Amino acid sequence: MKILYAVQSTGNGHIIRANELIKIFKNRAEVDVLISGTQSSLKLKHDIKYQYKGLSFVFGKKGGIDFFKTFKLFNPITFIKEIYNCPVNKYDLIINDFEPISAWACLFKRKKNCIALSHQFSLLSHKVPKGSKVNLIQSFILKYYSPIKKGYGFNFKKYDKNIFFPIIKSNLRNKEIKNGYHITTYLPSYSDEYLFAIFSKLYKQNWHVFSPYTKHKYRRGNISFFPTGYEAFEESILSCKGVICNSGFETPSEALFLGKKLLVIPMKYQFEQHMNAVALDKMGVKVLKTLNKNSISKIRKWIKKVNLIRMTYPDENKKIIDKILIDFIREKSNKKISNNLKYFTNQRDTIL
Repeated sequence: MKILYAVQSTGNGHIIRANELIKIFKNRAEVDVLISGTQSSLKLKHDIKYQYKGLSFVFGKKGGIDFFKTFKLFNPITFIKEIYNCPVNKYDLIINDFEPISAWACLFKRKKNCIALSHQFSLLSHKVPKGSKVNLIQSFILKYYSPIKKGYGFNFKKYDKNIFFPIIKSNLRNKEIKNGYHITTYLPSYSDEYLFAIFSKLYKQNWHVFSPYTKHKYRRGNISFFPTGYEAFEESILSCKGVICNSGFETPSEALFLGKKLLVIPMKYQFEQHMNAVALDKMGVKVLKTLNKNSISKIRKWIKKVNLIRMTYPDENKKIIDKILIDFIREKSNKKISNNLKYFTNQRDTIL
């Protein structure tokens, strides 16, 4: 079986998940990797066969998406050409982690063997808590950014069938968890200067800030700034007293798995993160609507308050992949049987 694993690189969560899952898929089939987008600060740990520009939402520096830069970088002609050139017909199965090029290529080329495997796909379920403020534009993006009708999702809880627990990095499993004195922070839609202006006011607290805007570690007062990367972040989150991050999916999941005190801030104009914030709030996680000078007192109270939530996320990666492949083979076999039955029935009617 030949599989195309397609992943987008807006943010780091898709890349982290792909690192864990691709190696298992490779033990079961021949796998090529496609990646599109430009906004991940982490590198995929697997060879990439197809790399496309795709469509990425560009992070700003004041807490939200920079729509001006997003539309400036988007080239619709290039996007259409990439869809046209995407070789989905070479593969028996396409696994899609919210990646638009391969999804649209399958739609236009009538390739039906495309299966979603993403956090975003879980948000299509009515059983997932996401609040009442989901508007038509948000719903449209969720359905048509990567238009796939069948698939599997990941979420903080198994809210529905075919929704799995988060994929936790294998490096974090079975590692010693310590409770140090620093707070690990990952807020990529805020500049270093913006974060310094906030966290320097909380001078009694040590901060580890992971930033896509710096290439070297440096320290200013009570704040250590790190470039985003695997090893340093893992070391920091394993030994921190708490985590502050956007309400994405991967970092909150890791904090919950490790039993770290968690505070999340949804990225402005990022509808998925606002949905995640609703689910996390229902689980007891502290949510701030925005980060500004008025947030300082709220963060100070959160630091003092003991509010630990620990989720048991077992390693089900192999079971998940086996289920996906078995379901796919079974569906394919049923279609063959159905087609053979139709052929036999037609032949019988002709003879009679």
